[in-house]
Amino acid sequence: MTSAAVTIRPVVTKKDKKSFVDFAWEVYKNDPAWVPPLKDEVHGLITPGKNPWFEHAKAQLWLAERDGKIVGRISAQVDELVLEHMGAGTGQWGMFEALDGEAAAALIATAEDWLRKQGMTRALGPISLSIWDEPGLEIEGFDEPPTAMMGHHRPEYQPWIEAAGYGKAKDLVTYSLDISNWNDPLINRLIAAGERNPKIRIRMVDKSRFDEEARLILNLLNDAWSNNWGYVPLTEAEIAYAGKKLKPIIFNELVRIAEVDGEPVAFMLTIPDINELTKDLNGELFPFNFIKLLWRLRKPRTQRLRVPLMGVAKKLHHTRLASQLAFMMIEYTRREGTTKYGATHGEFGWILEDNKGMLSIAQLPGAEINHRYRIYEKAL
Repeated sequence: MTSAAVTIRPVVTKKDKKSFVDFAWEVYKNDPAWVPPLKDEVHGLITPGKNPWFEHAKAQLWLAERDGKIVGRISAQVDELVLEHMGAGTGQWGMFEALDGEAAAALIATAEDWLRKQGMTRALGPISLSIWDEPGLEIEGFDEPPTAMMGHHRPEYQPWIEAAGYGKAKDLVTYSLDISNWNDPLINRLIAAGERNPKIRIRMVDKSRFDEEARLILNLLNDAWSNNWGYVPLTEAEIAYAGKKLKPIIFNELVRIAEVDGEPVAFMLTIPDINELTKDLNGELFPFNFIKLLWRLRKPRTQRLRVPLMGVAKKLHHTRLASQLAFMMIEYTRREGTTKYGATHGEFGWILEDNKGMLSIAQLPGAEINHRYRIYEKAL
């Protein structure tokens, strides 16, 4: 007996969109490492008018069905800023989930057809929806729950994507380390030398001036990352949107800005692993879970801290001062994170596999790669 064929249909109605978001619960219902995302966040991500990414990009969403049951989902997207910074003809797909290889193949083929119709000649994926959201497919680290804002996928996805003709474009890695008793004499001497330098100041972020500080950090980020593979600048609207989303999980002691002669030249954004605080909410904030979450965020205590963003002004790249500032920010944040937030482990990333500058900082004593994500490419 053969199974019914897979049919692919575009997401059109509000009900379709709900099915698109909710499908992840079907895929990962028996996966102890999966952390349910907040459904409001996912709906916001894929909704024009809410996510300012849509001001310079367009996306199409699809559902795969067999015998009336949803068995997969995917997005395809064309971003004007990607075309400008990553090359003409570069389209992307993402938000990919599937229950079987047949559904996966049909979804990827549908996304590719749409991209071709938009004039694209190359597909990159999975990227959901932009490089600033959840890029890459998890290919190592399935047994450990991801930290906040990182993806988690089924091991079967890798062979399914490769069967569709995709090859590696770039790997992204995260590093985990024990921060409770981290100590390195060489780094300690570098930090001590920095502390004796009157030109250097490492300060906490001031959340009472949040908008100003967020703009300072994200503008530094745009400068620091501008030569990186995959880099797409954040627009003013996206900076404001990111700031609004991050504000509830920003704590003064965990975000550092480095100044040299009074000029901000580096930053490090560290957040508590919010996944530890939301895992039991099952993606739902209403009617009462948002009160629970707000209470937990008043004084969060999490085992892990994550450094999702770190940057040093481009003019200081490949200098000893860049490393010195980075290690000073790491150490000051580590002290506060372990004492005030109860953290025992830190995670750096993601980092491009060939970003030597950032890798040299992330490869701290005892640090190990705990997750690897792969972005695939294919000529269309």
